[in-house]
Amino acid sequence: MLAPMEKITDSSFRYICHKYGADLTFTEQIRFETLIKKTKSALMRIKLYDDTPTMIQIMGKDEEKLDIFLKEFTPEKGFQGFNLNLGCPSQSYVKQGIGSAMIKRPTKVKRMVDLIKNYGYDVNVKLRLGVNKTEKREKVYLKLIEKDDADFFIVHARYRSESYERKADWSVFPECVNTGKAIVANGDIQTKIDVEKMKEIGCIGVMIGRAAMNNPLIFGQLKEFKVPQLETVKKEYIELCKSQNIICSEEVLKLLK
Repeated sequence: MLAPMEKITDSSFRYICHKYGADLTFTEQIRFETLIKKTKSALMRIKLYDDTPTMIQIMGKDEEKLDIFLKEFTPEKGFQGFNLNLGCPSQSYVKQGIGSAMIKRPTKVKRMVDLIKNYGYDVNVKLRLGVNKTEKREKVYLKLIEKDDADFFIVHARYRSESYERKADWSVFPECVNTGKAIVANGDIQTKIDVEKMKEIGCIGVMIGRAAMNNPLIFGQLKEFKVPQLETVKKEYIELCKSQNIICSEEVLKLLK
């Protein structure tokens, strides 16, 4: 799975990752409050391209606004469901009580999961191990997984304030799997050996983020598909953006050197 990444996973980047091996892709995050305003930029965030299998990642805490959005939402071709963002590490979002601040609120998250399901849509949750080391130690992530009934849980094996310089703590995955819920592993997964290890633990899949930023071909490479050169992919990305009349992401262009 291709992880949702701000200023990276636009419709063109998602299309390319799927074309070259990603089974499922995720949009950039967007808040409930932004969606119900129906601005052009908001609608572009959830605009799907072709039949690329895509989960729309949403974030917030206001159930009424989520309900308003869902009442007016019409799925496009390629739509696979919603992903609730409980993993965003932004301090400004945490201060607002959203993103990774929601991990310790399993009852509220359950209401949102149930609300989305009541509209007939699939829903999964992406979370970290807590806001800080204390929440990780208290296993707030396990309490949420045990209480809620999302289709699957994508566990990023770091807490919010933990640096990417430290390796993700894969030791949490077995206990997550032991809850009986479907778990997708996320965090420093880059090789075929890593993927096999997650399968052995019992995870139903893996999500790849940063490793795909510089190399969107990684999904095909892990599956041992024949893939083109990155220069070819960069040209394809630019052409896809032109065909959709959208601006190329400067971040993607910098990464695809």
